[in-house]
Amino acid sequence: MCLGVVRKPLDIKENTVDQRHLVLLPGLLCDSALWRHQTETLGDICQTWVPDLTQDETIPAMAQRVLDQAPRTFCLAGLSMGGYVAQEIMRKAPERVERLALIDTNARADTEAQVHTRRELIRFSELGKFKGVTPRLLPNLIHPSRLKDPAVADVVLQMAERVGQEAFTRQQKAIMARVDSRGDLPAIRVPTLVMCGRQDAISPLAFHTEMAEVIPNARLVVVEECGHLVPLERPYAASAVIRYWLG
Repeated sequence: MCLGVVRKPLDIKENTVDQRHLVLLPGLLCDSALWRHQTETLGDICQTWVPDLTQDETIPAMAQRVLDQAPRTFCLAGLSMGGYVAQEIMRKAPERVERLALIDTNARADTEAQVHTRRELIRFSELGKFKGVTPRLLPNLIHPSRLKDPAVADVVLQMAERVGQEAFTRQQKAIMARVDSRGDLPAIRVPTLVMCGRQDAISPLAFHTEMAEVIPNARLVVVEECGHLVPLERPYAASAVIRYWLG
């Protein structure tokens, strides 16, 4: 079995429109390749869009850029940094979001130790060693069984190269400055999916349990033998869960 168990029932209502819009927010050093399986397999039930989150230095600015370009109403899924942006969108414009998915992310602000680590990674990348950042992070990003799988590891490396050092710095600064969102979670009123890899070393299961327990109408799904990048590491499981969540 790949999937974990429900914490709370998800209110799936009959879809009253021909097709939903699904906005997929990538994480740090990720682009549309993270969501490739979902964009290729969910087209029969939704129109997908993966925004560019490389242009801004703050989470609120990223969220506003998405809102400026998104349809009037949409379903919203965010992974890791994308999850932080999704939570900001829920603060800014909750009336525009029909459903929410928070994947391999958390609602907490960075600790002092995490901020220090991010600053060191920025410094390291600015020394002309940017290509060394992702191999250094790779064991934390994906399950050990996928480290030599080119369909996963190579895609992660290629995404990081496309995002580049300057955008990496902007994203890290945005992540470091994000607010603690835990107090805002009980205000979320849309059907919410909280999903993570069992072996996520960056945003562990406890953080997802914490979110699912306080968001009304939230469902927790755990993907086994998976790290921090569920849509890429376990694409069939992720797409199946997202399809169900979309109703």
